[in-house]
Amino acid sequence: MLLAGLYVIAGGILLRGDLVATPATNTGFLALGAVLASVVGTTGASMLLVRPLLQTNSERTRVKHTVIFFIFIVSNVGGMLTPLGDPPLFLGYLAGVPFTWTFRLLPHWALMVAALLAIFFVVDSVQFSHEPVAALRRDRTRVEPLRVHGSLNAVWLIGVVLAVALLDAPWRELAIVALAALSLWLTARRIRRDNGFSAGPMLEVAALFAGIFLTMIPALELLRERGGGLGVRAPWQFFWASGILSSFLDNAPTYLTFLALAQGLRLPAEVVGVPASILAAISVGSVAMGANSYIGNAPNFMVKAVAEEAGVKMPSFFGYMFYSAVVLFPLFVVVTLVFFR
Repeated sequence: MLLAGLYVIAGGILLRGDLVATPATNTGFLALGAVLASVVGTTGASMLLVRPLLQTNSERTRVKHTVIFFIFIVSNVGGMLTPLGDPPLFLGYLAGVPFTWTFRLLPHWALMVAALLAIFFVVDSVQFSHEPVAALRRDRTRVEPLRVHGSLNAVWLIGVVLAVALLDAPWRELAIVALAALSLWLTARRIRRDNGFSAGPMLEVAALFAGIFLTMIPALELLRERGGGLGVRAPWQFFWASGILSSFLDNAPTYLTFLALAQGLRLPAEVVGVPASILAAISVGSVAMGANSYIGNAPNFMVKAVAEEAGVKMPSFFGYMFYSAVVLFPLFVVVTLVFFR
Protein backbone atom coordinates (compact mmCIF):
# COMPACT_ATOMS: atom_id res chain seq x y z
CA MET A 1 0.00 0.00 0.00
CA LEU A 2 2.83 2.40 0.78
CA LEU A 3 4.63 1.75 -2.51
CA ALA A 4 1.40 2.01 -4.48
CA GLY A 5 0.39 5.20 -2.68
CA LEU A 6 3.75 6.88 -3.34
CA TYR A 7 3.76 5.65 -6.94
CA VAL A 8 0.25 6.98 -7.62
CA ILE A 9 0.85 10.37 -6.01
CA ALA A 10 4.31 10.92 -7.52
CA GLY A 11 2.87 9.88 -10.89
CA GLY A 12 0.58 12.91 -10.67
CA ILE A 13 3.51 15.36 -10.58
CA LEU A 14 4.95 16.26 -13.98
CA LEU A 15 8.25 18.10 -14.42
CA ARG A 16 8.60 19.47 -17.92
CA GLY A 17 11.42 21.52 -19.39
CA ASP A 18 14.75 21.45 -21.18
CA LEU A 19 17.71 23.09 -19.46
CA VAL A 20 21.22 23.53 -20.81
CA ALA A 21 22.80 20.12 -20.16
CA THR A 22 26.01 21.22 -18.47
CA PRO A 23 27.77 19.02 -15.88
CA ALA A 24 26.55 21.42 -13.17
CA THR A 25 22.92 21.10 -14.31
CA ASN A 26 23.09 17.30 -14.43
CA THR A 27 24.77 17.14 -11.03
CA GLY A 28 22.00 19.36 -9.66
CA PHE A 29 19.37 16.94 -10.98
CA LEU A 30 21.07 14.03 -9.25
CA ALA A 31 21.50 15.97 -5.98
CA LEU A 32 17.80 16.88 -6.00
CA GLY A 33 16.92 13.25 -6.64
CA ALA A 34 19.10 12.10 -3.74
CA VAL A 35 17.04 14.27 -1.38
CA LEU A 36 13.65 13.45 -2.91
CA ALA A 37 14.34 9.71 -2.81
CA SER A 38 14.05 9.67 0.99
CA VAL A 39 10.79 11.66 0.84
CA VAL A 40 8.81 10.12 -2.01
CA GLY A 41 10.73 6.85 -2.28
CA THR A 42 13.33 5.75 -4.80
CA THR A 43 10.62 4.67 -7.26
CA GLY A 44 8.72 7.95 -6.99
CA ALA A 45 11.83 10.13 -7.28
CA SER A 46 13.14 8.11 -10.22
CA MET A 47 9.90 8.34 -12.18
CA LEU A 48 9.54 12.04 -11.33
CA LEU A 49 13.01 13.12 -12.49
CA VAL A 50 14.23 10.70 -15.15
CA ARG A 51 12.17 12.13 -18.02
CA PRO A 52 13.11 15.81 -17.49
CA LEU A 53 16.74 14.74 -17.08
CA LEU A 54 16.60 12.84 -20.38
CA GLN A 55 14.85 15.76 -22.06
CA THR A 56 17.53 18.14 -20.83
CA ASN A 57 20.21 15.85 -22.26
CA SER A 58 18.38 15.00 -25.49
CA GLU A 59 20.72 17.14 -27.60
CA ARG A 60 23.87 15.55 -26.19
CA THR A 61 25.37 12.42 -27.72
CA ARG A 62 26.93 11.03 -24.51
CA VAL A 63 24.16 10.32 -22.02
CA LYS A 64 24.57 6.69 -20.89
CA HIS A 65 26.82 7.54 -17.95
CA THR A 66 24.25 10.06 -16.67
CA VAL A 67 21.52 7.40 -16.51
CA ILE A 68 23.86 4.96 -14.78
CA PHE A 69 24.75 7.48 -12.05
CA PHE A 70 21.04 8.38 -11.81
CA ILE A 71 20.36 4.73 -10.92
CA PHE A 72 23.23 4.72 -8.42
CA ILE A 73 22.13 7.89 -6.62
CA VAL A 74 18.39 8.48 -7.11
CA SER A 75 17.13 4.90 -7.50
CA ASN A 76 19.16 3.49 -4.62
CA VAL A 77 21.59 5.34 -2.32
CA GLY A 78 19.38 8.42 -1.95
CA GLY A 79 16.55 6.52 -0.27
CA MET A 80 18.42 5.84 2.96
CA LEU A 81 17.15 8.46 5.37
CA THR A 82 13.52 7.50 6.06
CA PRO A 83 11.35 4.37 5.99
CA LEU A 84 9.61 5.96 2.99
CA GLY A 85 12.82 5.93 0.98
CA ASP A 86 13.27 2.25 0.20
CA PRO A 87 11.17 -0.88 0.90
CA PRO A 88 13.79 -2.53 3.19
CA LEU A 89 13.66 0.41 5.60
CA PHE A 90 9.87 0.43 5.64
CA LEU A 91 9.87 -3.29 6.47
CA GLY A 92 12.23 -2.48 9.31
CA TYR A 93 9.78 0.17 10.50
CA LEU A 94 6.96 -2.36 10.43
CA ALA A 95 9.20 -4.76 12.38
CA GLY A 96 9.61 -2.20 15.17
CA VAL A 97 12.48 0.10 14.12
CA PRO A 98 11.47 3.66 15.17
CA PHE A 99 10.54 5.97 12.28
CA THR A 100 13.30 8.46 13.07
CA TRP A 101 16.02 5.84 13.66
CA THR A 102 17.09 5.93 9.99
CA PHE A 103 18.11 9.58 10.43
CA ARG A 104 21.22 8.08 12.07
CA LEU A 105 22.25 6.95 8.60
CA LEU A 106 22.78 10.57 7.53
CA PRO A 107 26.62 10.31 7.72
CA HIS A 108 26.57 7.16 5.53
CA TRP A 109 24.15 8.83 3.09
CA ALA A 110 26.15 12.06 2.96
CA LEU A 111 29.48 10.33 2.32
CA MET A 112 28.15 8.15 -0.48
CA VAL A 113 26.01 10.83 -2.14
CA ALA A 114 28.81 13.42 -2.00
CA ALA A 115 31.36 10.96 -3.39
CA LEU A 116 29.07 9.83 -6.23
CA LEU A 117 28.12 13.40 -7.14
CA ALA A 118 31.78 14.41 -7.23
CA ILE A 119 32.73 11.42 -9.39
CA PHE A 120 29.80 12.08 -11.71
CA PHE A 121 30.71 15.74 -12.11
CA VAL A 122 34.25 14.81 -13.18
CA VAL A 123 33.03 12.08 -15.56
CA ASP A 124 30.33 14.29 -17.07
CA SER A 125 32.80 17.15 -17.50
CA VAL A 126 35.10 14.87 -19.48
CA GLN A 127 32.21 13.60 -21.60
CA PHE A 128 30.95 17.16 -22.10
CA SER A 129 34.34 18.22 -23.44
CA HIS A 130 34.09 15.52 -26.13
CA GLU A 131 30.60 16.51 -27.31
CA PRO A 132 30.34 17.67 -30.95
CA VAL A 133 30.14 21.43 -31.32
CA ALA A 134 26.84 21.09 -33.22
CA ALA A 135 25.28 19.15 -30.32
CA LEU A 136 26.30 21.80 -27.80
CA ARG A 137 24.97 24.55 -30.05
CA ARG A 138 21.59 22.78 -30.34
CA ASP A 139 21.53 22.30 -26.57
CA ARG A 140 22.03 26.02 -25.93
CA THR A 141 19.31 27.06 -28.40
CA ARG A 142 16.63 24.58 -27.28
CA VAL A 143 15.99 25.78 -23.75
CA GLU A 144 12.68 25.54 -21.92
CA PRO A 145 12.34 26.48 -18.23
CA LEU A 146 11.32 23.70 -15.86
CA ARG A 147 7.64 23.79 -14.95
CA VAL A 148 5.83 21.70 -12.38
CA HIS A 149 2.34 20.41 -13.14
CA GLY A 150 0.15 18.69 -10.57
CA SER A 151 1.79 20.42 -7.61
CA LEU A 152 -1.26 19.74 -5.40
CA ASN A 153 0.10 16.21 -5.11
CA ALA A 154 2.88 17.57 -2.87
CA VAL A 155 0.18 18.00 -0.21
CA TRP A 156 -0.82 14.34 -0.53
CA LEU A 157 2.84 13.29 -0.27
CA ILE A 158 3.17 15.21 3.00
CA GLY A 159 0.02 13.44 4.15
CA VAL A 160 1.61 10.04 3.46
CA VAL A 161 4.71 11.00 5.45
CA LEU A 162 2.57 12.07 8.41
CA ALA A 163 0.41 8.94 8.17
CA VAL A 164 3.44 6.64 8.27
CA ALA A 165 5.09 8.58 11.08
CA LEU A 166 2.06 9.11 13.33
CA LEU A 167 -0.58 6.45 12.67
CA ASP A 168 -0.80 2.74 13.43
CA ALA A 169 -2.45 0.02 11.37
CA PRO A 170 -5.12 0.00 10.01
CA TRP A 171 -5.51 3.81 10.09
CA ARG A 172 -2.13 4.29 8.44
CA GLU A 173 -3.10 2.13 5.45
CA LEU A 174 -6.56 3.70 5.19
CA ALA A 175 -4.99 7.17 5.12
CA ILE A 176 -2.53 6.15 2.38
CA VAL A 177 -5.32 4.70 0.25
CA ALA A 178 -7.48 7.80 0.76
CA LEU A 179 -4.64 10.14 -0.22
CA ALA A 180 -3.87 8.09 -3.34
CA ALA A 181 -7.57 8.18 -4.27
CA LEU A 182 -7.61 11.97 -3.88
CA SER A 183 -4.58 12.18 -6.15
CA LEU A 184 -6.28 10.07 -8.83
CA TRP A 185 -9.48 12.09 -8.57
CA LEU A 186 -8.02 15.60 -8.57
CA THR A 187 -5.07 15.24 -10.97
CA ALA A 188 -5.67 15.96 -14.66
CA ARG A 189 -5.45 12.81 -16.78
CA ARG A 190 -3.08 14.44 -19.26
CA ILE A 191 -0.46 14.73 -16.52
CA ARG A 192 -0.42 11.00 -15.88
CA ARG A 193 -0.51 10.32 -19.61
CA ASP A 194 2.51 12.54 -20.22
CA ASN A 195 4.28 10.82 -17.31
CA GLY A 196 3.72 7.41 -18.91
CA PHE A 197 1.85 6.37 -15.78
CA SER A 198 0.32 2.87 -15.64
CA ALA A 199 -0.54 0.26 -13.03
CA GLY A 200 1.73 -2.35 -14.61
CA PRO A 201 4.89 -1.77 -12.54
CA MET A 202 2.98 -1.82 -9.25
CA LEU A 203 1.13 -5.03 -10.18
CA GLU A 204 4.48 -6.70 -10.87
CA VAL A 205 5.87 -5.49 -7.54
CA ALA A 206 2.76 -6.70 -5.69
CA ALA A 207 2.99 -10.17 -7.23
CA LEU A 208 6.72 -10.36 -6.51
CA PHE A 209 6.33 -9.28 -2.88
CA ALA A 210 3.46 -11.70 -2.27
CA GLY A 211 5.51 -14.64 -3.55
CA ILE A 212 8.65 -13.61 -1.70
CA PHE A 213 6.97 -13.01 1.64
CA LEU A 214 5.10 -16.32 1.60
CA THR A 215 8.22 -18.32 0.80
CA MET A 216 10.44 -16.37 3.22
CA ILE A 217 8.46 -17.22 6.38
CA PRO A 218 10.12 -20.58 7.15
CA ALA A 219 13.55 -19.26 6.12
CA LEU A 220 13.22 -16.33 8.53
CA GLU A 221 12.24 -18.61 11.41
CA LEU A 222 15.17 -20.91 10.67
CA LEU A 223 17.61 -18.00 10.67
CA ARG A 224 16.31 -16.74 13.99
CA GLU A 225 16.89 -20.14 15.56
CA ARG A 226 20.12 -21.24 13.86
CA GLY A 227 21.66 -18.01 12.57
CA GLY A 228 24.54 -18.09 15.03
CA GLY A 229 26.10 -21.05 13.21
CA LEU A 230 26.72 -19.16 9.95
CA GLY A 231 29.69 -17.17 11.23
CA VAL A 232 28.32 -13.74 10.29
CA ARG A 233 28.69 -11.61 13.42
CA ALA A 234 30.61 -8.38 12.76
CA PRO A 235 29.01 -5.23 11.26
CA TRP A 236 31.27 -5.34 8.18
CA GLN A 237 30.18 -8.93 7.53
CA PHE A 238 26.51 -7.96 7.70
CA PHE A 239 27.16 -4.97 5.44
CA TRP A 240 28.76 -7.04 2.67
CA ALA A 241 26.59 -10.15 3.05
CA SER A 242 23.30 -8.23 2.94
CA GLY A 243 24.65 -6.00 0.18
CA ILE A 244 25.86 -8.78 -2.12
CA LEU A 245 22.54 -10.61 -1.84
CA SER A 246 20.67 -7.34 -2.44
CA SER A 247 22.59 -6.99 -5.69
CA PHE A 248 20.89 -10.05 -7.18
CA LEU A 249 17.75 -10.49 -5.09
CA ASP A 250 15.15 -7.91 -4.15
CA ASN A 251 16.66 -5.90 -1.31
CA ALA A 252 13.50 -5.90 0.84
CA PRO A 253 13.47 -9.64 1.73
CA THR A 254 17.27 -9.54 1.95
CA TYR A 255 16.95 -6.94 4.71
CA LEU A 256 14.45 -9.15 6.58
CA THR A 257 16.67 -12.19 6.17
CA PHE A 258 19.70 -10.57 7.77
CA LEU A 259 17.63 -8.85 10.43
CA ALA A 260 16.39 -12.30 11.42
CA LEU A 261 19.95 -13.62 11.31
CA ALA A 262 21.14 -10.82 13.62
CA GLN A 263 18.26 -11.48 16.01
CA GLY A 264 19.29 -15.13 16.11
CA LEU A 265 22.76 -14.24 17.39
CA ARG A 266 21.39 -13.17 20.78
CA LEU A 267 23.80 -10.22 20.97
CA PRO A 268 23.28 -7.26 23.36
CA ALA A 269 20.18 -5.65 21.86
CA GLU A 270 19.65 -1.94 21.23
CA VAL A 271 17.02 -1.84 18.45
CA VAL A 272 14.52 -4.62 17.61
CA GLY A 273 16.73 -7.20 19.29
CA VAL A 274 20.03 -6.34 17.56
CA PRO A 275 22.95 -3.93 18.15
CA ALA A 276 22.55 -0.57 16.43
CA SER A 277 25.84 -1.00 14.53
CA ILE A 278 24.62 -4.23 12.95
CA LEU A 279 21.21 -2.76 12.10
CA ALA A 280 22.98 0.16 10.39
CA ALA A 281 25.18 -2.26 8.44
CA ILE A 282 22.17 -4.26 7.24
CA SER A 283 20.26 -1.09 6.33
CA VAL A 284 23.09 0.56 4.40
CA GLY A 285 24.13 -2.68 2.67
CA SER A 286 20.60 -3.56 1.57
CA VAL A 287 19.79 -0.07 0.27
CA ALA A 288 23.10 0.98 -1.30
CA MET A 289 24.14 -2.30 -2.91
CA GLY A 290 20.79 -2.62 -4.63
CA ALA A 291 22.53 -0.40 -7.19
CA ASN A 292 25.05 -3.09 -8.14
CA SER A 293 22.82 -4.67 -10.82
CA TYR A 294 19.66 -3.95 -12.76
CA ILE A 295 17.72 -6.42 -10.58
CA GLY A 296 18.90 -5.15 -7.21
CA ASN A 297 16.00 -2.68 -6.83
CA ALA A 298 12.75 -2.20 -8.72
CA PRO A 299 13.43 1.36 -10.02
CA ASN A 300 16.65 0.24 -11.73
CA PHE A 301 14.89 -1.58 -14.54
CA MET A 302 12.20 1.11 -14.77
CA VAL A 303 14.81 3.82 -15.36
CA LYS A 304 16.64 1.61 -17.88
CA ALA A 305 13.39 1.07 -19.83
CA VAL A 306 12.51 4.78 -19.86
CA ALA A 307 16.02 5.69 -21.03
CA GLU A 308 15.93 3.16 -23.84
CA GLU A 309 12.53 4.48 -24.94
CA ALA A 310 14.18 7.90 -25.18
CA GLY A 311 16.89 6.50 -27.47
CA VAL A 312 19.71 6.04 -24.94
CA LYS A 313 21.69 2.86 -25.59
CA MET A 314 22.05 1.38 -22.12
CA PRO A 315 24.67 -1.26 -21.25
CA SER A 316 23.80 -4.94 -20.96
CA PHE A 317 23.27 -6.63 -17.59
CA PHE A 318 26.97 -7.42 -17.19
CA GLY A 319 27.99 -4.18 -18.88
CA TYR A 320 26.12 -2.25 -16.19
CA MET A 321 27.83 -4.34 -13.51
CA PHE A 322 31.20 -3.26 -14.92
CA TYR A 323 30.29 0.34 -14.08
CA SER A 324 29.08 -0.61 -10.60
CA ALA A 325 32.27 -2.61 -9.96
CA VAL A 326 34.48 0.30 -11.00
CA VAL A 327 32.55 3.06 -9.21
CA LEU A 328 30.61 1.50 -6.35
CA PHE A 329 32.82 -1.25 -4.99
CA PRO A 330 35.72 1.08 -4.09
CA LEU A 331 33.18 3.39 -2.44
CA PHE A 332 31.77 0.50 -0.41
CA VAL A 333 35.29 -0.38 0.76
CA VAL A 334 35.66 3.21 2.01
CA VAL A 335 32.26 2.99 3.75
CA THR A 336 33.39 -0.23 5.44
CA LEU A 337 36.60 1.33 6.71
CA VAL A 338 34.86 4.48 7.95
CA PHE A 339 31.73 3.02 9.55
CA PHE A 340 31.82 -0.79 9.91
CA ARG A 341 35.30 -1.89 10.97
